[in-house]
Amino acid sequence: LQGLDEREKEREREKQRESERVRERERERERERERERERERERERKRERERERERERERERERERERERA
Repeated sequence: LQGLDEREKEREREKQRESERVRERERERERERERERERERERERKRERERERERERERERERERERERA
């Protein structure tokens, strides 16, 4: 009877460890998704800065043309 009870407890502990591992993997995937979203936001900010520089260059060329016409 004692041995049976021990095996039962061991199985229970193993199940708990397994569900803990499952939760840990889930948290890891969530952190990975968060890092991916952060990288995406960073790429978006970079593209925005690039577009801003392009608009600035365009305004500069426009001013240059204005000066040439004057």
